[in-house]
Amino acid sequence: MTMRILGISGSLRRQSYNSALLRTAQSLSTEDMVVDAATLHGIPLYDGDVEEHDGIPASVVALKQQIVACDGLLLVTPEYNNSMPGVFKNAIDWLSRPASDAGRIFGGRPVAVIGASPGGFGTILSQNAWLPVLRTLGTRHWAEGRLMVSRAGKMFDEAGELIDEGTREQLRKFLLGFAAFAATNSTRG
Repeated sequence: MTMRILGISGSLRRQSYNSALLRTAQSLSTEDMVVDAATLHGIPLYDGDVEEHDGIPASVVALKQQIVACDGLLLVTPEYNNSMPGVFKNAIDWLSRPASDAGRIFGGRPVAVIGASPGGFGTILSQNAWLPVLRTLGTRHWAEGRLMVSRAGKMFDEAGELIDEGTREQLRKFLLGFAAFAATNSTRG
């Protein structure tokens, strides 16, 4: 069975290092492991009044369907002000609504977190900030490997291609490890 990993970049910026990292992950897909990408574009700011009056936005419903159909969820997170990006957390807040549906989307779902940053510490604080959120949602966080791409401006070229072969190999090994974890913990469907 082919493992389906759904990656979501937590950045909306066109030239995002994290979106470039996700594209690299997609390029490392194999016969046994396919990495797909989802976007946060089109997800509005969470507003309980909007939820009550209009229901869940179509963009959120579509992303929920993509998550339910995957074997593992890969969060590719930037680090803003020593934490996770607001746009990414906002999407998770929408995805966990209504509360009665959160278990179907996240409960027991294998999740891994990676990220890239122009700074020297990678995305360590952002990745750590995700831990209580992932625990609250009831996911199965894969913590066997960590991937924090530091000094991303030197790792990617102007076209967004990962040019550092060591980091590419580290990402490949990370994905294979996560896919193996997801294979034994998948909640797909």
